[in-house]
Amino acid sequence: MSGCWPGWAQVGAAFGLGAVMASGQAPLGFWFLTLPALFAAMVLIARAGSAGAAGWLGLFLGGGYFALALSWIVEPFLIEPEIYAWMIPFVLVLLPFGLGLFWALAAWGAHRLGGSFAPRVLWLALLLALAEMARGYVFTGFPWAMIGHVWIDTPIAQAGAFVGAGGLTALTLTMVAVPATFGWRWAAVPVAVWSALALYGDGLPSPKYADNPAIVRLVQPNAEQHLKWDPARARENLDHLLALSSVQGQKQPDLIVWPETSVPYLLNDNDGLVQAIAAKGQGAQVAVGIQRVENGPSPDAVRGYNTLAVISPQGQVSQTYDKHHLVPFGEYIPFGDLAYRLFGITAFASQQGAGYSAGPSAQVLDLGPKLGHVLPLICYEAVFPQDLRAAPMRADWIVQITNDAWFGKLTGPWQHLAQARLRAIEQGLPLLRAANTGISAVIDARGRVVAALPLGVANYIDAPLPAALPPTVYARFGDMPILVLLLVLAAGLLIWPRRRMA
Repeated sequence: MSGCWPGWAQVGAAFGLGAVMASGQAPLGFWFLTLPALFAAMVLIARAGSAGAAGWLGLFLGGGYFALALSWIVEPFLIEPEIYAWMIPFVLVLLPFGLGLFWALAAWGAHRLGGSFAPRVLWLALLLALAEMARGYVFTGFPWAMIGHVWIDTPIAQAGAFVGAGGLTALTLTMVAVPATFGWRWAAVPVAVWSALALYGDGLPSPKYADNPAIVRLVQPNAEQHLKWDPARARENLDHLLALSSVQGQKQPDLIVWPETSVPYLLNDNDGLVQAIAAKGQGAQVAVGIQRVENGPSPDAVRGYNTLAVISPQGQVSQTYDKHHLVPFGEYIPFGDLAYRLFGITAFASQQGAGYSAGPSAQVLDLGPKLGHVLPLICYEAVFPQDLRAAPMRADWIVQITNDAWFGKLTGPWQHLAQARLRAIEQGLPLLRAANTGISAVIDARGRVVAALPLGVANYIDAPLPAALPPTVYARFGDMPILVLLLVLAAGLLIWPRRRMA
């Protein structure tokens, strides 16, 4: 694409349009700005003078979009700025434009396949939808801030029960492409579609509660990240969690949930800790976020895990779940173990303590007849719909433990909550999330927040467990129907004579 540079004015316009598109993401939710910006961007790319120029425009469009949508990405580097702040300029460029490469390939491909303006727009809608879906899988995936996420806080999000985030993205792109391709007289089509979906979603009733629902307490300690692992504060942090767990509410909870890695001690050989937590549960099971280590016969077998452990009222660890979808460069270094085996480099190897090891797979825990079966998610596992569908059986509800202190206070926690809401819609299951600092919330099976704690507040929620809905279309079939539909539409564009669309 080096010989097809479209000029700074055009790439600047693409970057700006991308930033305006991103305003539709939480917490702003300005979807009414996303749509015209997307329309203008599609027209700009379709009118590019060459495939290379279109690719550059797609790259800068994605760069602007992800620069704003993922602006929270600098927050982890500010926890210890004296060590990590120097990396911020690189992250601000590499991540947005790295993800923008997906959009660049879509724009380049649309120009190559389209021939003229109208088919280029349609190809761009199809290829960009496929690129957005691919973001959830390539290099372990990162489907954060998909275009379709702009609908999460609107009734249109209920369509996610049928088509998921990928389908909402494809719907948005194709509806915007209709007037861009066929003229403004066709604008009535997307208006009618979105109006119908909004009326449908707004009219759906909230799921009813069981006659005697389980009571779940979500504990939000609001521990400051830069002090969380201070050995001098460990006992204080633990005592705070125990105090919030032992408060007498109107009804005794059946389950108490602590956030991700909230316990400042290892689970291993710590019977006194487990019994102390059980005692404060006062008859309730306690699900805690904690780290554990597996020690083997050799140094190579030492592994650390980011774990949710269920502690019984009798003071025993009854079940554990180890996070299996880890954050690259945050929780492990890609190929770190391979570097250790081949070259003896220990600094990046999970098996040498330089990061977590991944658990085996998604898991469903049996919490007894009243609480039923729960699908546990740890932190950003909730942004991957395929992880929920990988569970060995359908759960009765979902629990997410997270530490959103890494995401700052402006955008990241709200976007994380929004994606959790979409997972509830997709699966037709209630989702309860306990955040160290973030937004702890009870979300019903329609994705509606029925109870929440504000950001930056130390407190707890006692709430009845919402009821599940029957399995949704998306829960049964996932992205496959949308993927097949997009491929069929692509095949139709290939065989439709271009002269009929010129």
